[in-house]
Amino acid sequence: MTRHTIAAATSILLTALTGCAKTDSSAPATSAASEQQTPVGVSTARAPDLSVKDVASTEGPDSSAPAPASDAGNEKGPVVTWKNVGISTPESVLYDDVADLYLVSNINGNPTDRDNNGFISRLTPEGTVETLKWIEGGKNKVTLNAPKGSAFFGDRLYVADIDTVRIFDRKTGAPAGDVKVPGATFLNDITATSSGVIVSDSGKKATAKGFENTGTDAIYHIDKNKKLTTVAKTTDLGAPNGVLRKGDKTWVVTFSGELYSLDDKGKKADVQKLPKGSLDGIVALPNGDFLISSWDASAIYRGAPGSEFKTVIENVNSPADIGYDTKRNRVLVPIFTGNEVRAFEVR
Repeated sequence: MTRHTIAAATSILLTALTGCAKTDSSAPATSAASEQQTPVGVSTARAPDLSVKDVASTEGPDSSAPAPASDAGNEKGPVVTWKNVGISTPESVLYDDVADLYLVSNINGNPTDRDNNGFISRLTPEGTVETLKWIEGGKNKVTLNAPKGSAFFGDRLYVADIDTVRIFDRKTGAPAGDVKVPGATFLNDITATSSGVIVSDSGKKATAKGFENTGTDAIYHIDKNKKLTTVAKTTDLGAPNGVLRKGDKTWVVTFSGELYSLDDKGKKADVQKLPKGSLDGIVALPNGDFLISSWDASAIYRGAPGSEFKTVIENVNSPADIGYDTKRNRVLVPIFTGNEVRAFEVR
């Protein structure tokens, strides 16, 4: 990552955090302290194999009728939008295919603050809030500071939280232990494997000047017995963010704008640069394509490893750790600075 790219990305994120931390969720969503969130739109001109249904978006659980999508200058919009419903600094969305719900990790402030006020929301695919604070820091013996990426392994939900992976019962949300990651500074995303979960450390810390590198960049594995092992730990990982297990490879996207794979011994391969950086989330589609979110591009890219990645959803400011609804073929986009979540249909 160039100094210019780092400065730009960290400036955007720190400004956003300053503006959205401890905000009143009933206020209009903003992308910074004084900037109105830009409506989202979708372009399919460069990628005809992804489309968004031209249907209304629904804002919140109390809407009496769907309102027309307000995507100025765009013909298509999100299928569903959750906005002004109490979501606060959403960093990740995970589809629960058993309960048929969307789980949202709400940082509710700064991503490095140990304030124990983070929470997990459960949203319905129809556009309502099933439970705003299903898991809540400081309640029911739960510790949750700044929840980010999450994944299911067996009957457990694993959540990345600064330097600790929190574990909860998948059905009840009750705490089921945790795994401390010594030396970690910014645990970010989690993906399930056949033997446990993989978690990334982006190696960042928040300062008055923005986010700075800590040099703790790493990829870890936690097995079913909560044993922690290091897959790779080097600054050559480029501030790893989103992770995705597919076959015998762990795919990684980074702040520096790279997509690459790691084998179980930490060997890096399949390296390619995407059009713009500050990459965050990564999900796989049934045909093998990846969807990847980029803060620098304010967009979602689509492509297969080794091929060209094209913009398929644009004008999404601060798209964080995306999820994928396998039942409805939807990409689930948390709008980090806008305190909202948007769902787009893909095919």
